[in-house]
Amino acid sequence: MTSPRRVRATVHDVAARAGVSRGTVSRVLNGVGYVSAEARVRIEAAVAEVGYVRNNAARNLVMRKTWAIGFVVHEPHQLFLEDPNIGAILLGTNAVVAEADHQLVVLVVDSESDAARVSSYLRGGFVDGAVLVSARSHDAVADAVEEVRLPAAFVGHPEGRPSVPFVGIDNRTAARTLTQRLLGTGRRRVGMLASALDRDSGADRLEGFKDALGARFDERLVVADPLYSYRAGVDGMAELLRREPGVDGVFAASDAVAAGALETLRSSGRAVPDDVGLVGFDDSAWALRCHPALSTVRQPAADMGRAAATLVLKQLSDRTDVTSVTLPTEIVWRDSA
Repeated sequence: MTSPRRVRATVHDVAARAGVSRGTVSRVLNGVGYVSAEARVRIEAAVAEVGYVRNNAARNLVMRKTWAIGFVVHEPHQLFLEDPNIGAILLGTNAVVAEADHQLVVLVVDSESDAARVSSYLRGGFVDGAVLVSARSHDAVADAVEEVRLPAAFVGHPEGRPSVPFVGIDNRTAARTLTQRLLGTGRRRVGMLASALDRDSGADRLEGFKDALGARFDERLVVADPLYSYRAGVDGMAELLRREPGVDGVFAASDAVAAGALETLRSSGRAVPDDVGLVGFDDSAWALRCHPALSTVRQPAADMGRAAATLVLKQLSDRTDVTSVTLPTEIVWRDSA
């Protein structure tokens, strides 16, 4: 036996049950125009009784809107799940998007084929705007956004994208200040586990590290990795110890990298902070999971997501006050240094 196919209730069904015109029902459903309180109550009751669900696909075709905002993360799938900062940015973005009655669509770019598919998706008009996280200087997805003039905002500030506003922090100043404080504890051979040098955050943190060291900067004491990952810290710290066994201070470009470095230091018999002072960046959940807890830079990840979503919504409403935003950071000093 087969069950009969359920027939979807229509606006006409709602109008007949409520005893009003189809136009009156449409005004209530779309929130436009005047409808008496009595008619509104009848229509809302009729919607519940007949089980009416609005056909958003048809509505979107008429209004030429999707009511969706893309959240594009240019990171490997594993790092998307591992990095608490991405999660915080995502939740901050979603809070603002949901408040505006839009739906957030998450798009993860882990390969060139991902980039091509997501670029085509954005060009196809399936979202009204996009927040882009971890965009590189040469990024096919960012190219697509600029090509179709999609309302968008970067979290971070890739070079050569003046037409797209961004939300960011002053990574260079924060890294310089943190490194100076590490040097102030008496460290003499200080190295850096640098990451993501193909984007502004990683490159600026390295520049801040160089600023703090000045003439004492030794290029041999910088070990680079493409990702802000735990594995980058494990492997990078091993390489740094091979190059300079006497290293007594380390600036890791993220808390996840610092956590990996801490594992290697312990396995090599180095005590933190007695033998090696260690600092990270982000003040993410990684910082407090470590023992000792990490000294780090606190960046407001959730606020960055909220600010980026706000910039996109302003563009959708044709606001003129759409300008890039730089948010403050804070040094959080704990036992690791």
